[in-house]
Amino acid sequence: MNKFVKLSAVLALATAVSVPAFAAPETYVIDGSHTFPRFSYSHFGLSKQLSRFDKTSGTIVLDKEAKTGSVDIVIDTTSVDTGFPVFNGHIQGADFLDTTAFPTATFKSTKVVFKGDAPTEVQGDLTIKGVTKPVTLTVTSFVAMPHPMLQKDAIGANATTVIKRTDFNAGKYAPNVGDDVTIDIAVEAIKQ
Repeated sequence: MNKFVKLSAVLALATAVSVPAFAAPETYVIDGSHTFPRFSYSHFGLSKQLSRFDKTSGTIVLDKEAKTGSVDIVIDTTSVDTGFPVFNGHIQGADFLDTTAFPTATFKSTKVVFKGDAPTEVQGDLTIKGVTKPVTLTVTSFVAMPHPMLQKDAIGANATTVIKRTDFNAGKYAPNVGDDVTIDIAVEAIKQ
């Protein structure tokens, strides 16, 4: 083997060893049967009311090596479930979610913050009733593992934030009915 071929082989091997391997971003699709955004607020100081949305869709993209990601969630606000049909209609009315004009709420991330191998917060824009405000979701748990039934890679997480409903033109009865609304989301997503 001549010196040029040997030198080329050595350079190729050195380049291959010195260049780190990068994982490609992985896309996960929201599992709508196990993803439920919930919201709670004070009702005249008497109790904390808990409700949820039954229909959620979207995607989560993670690059575990680069420690980056994105989250894109769509919530069907007509699927609000307060546990009482009259209140469902009340929450969907113009004074609150106005689902006739705004049948969805969205969250689009601007940054995913990691600590070690797990996301700890997701910064992004929340849009309710056509009003967009920045929010930070604090991730309280995160798991990435093979789904035991589907035999596909899956992720699961819980995250929370607090918003003011008056910021989203949904402030009727505030402050008697609490302006602060805690949003908790339990999410599961399957790798595509």
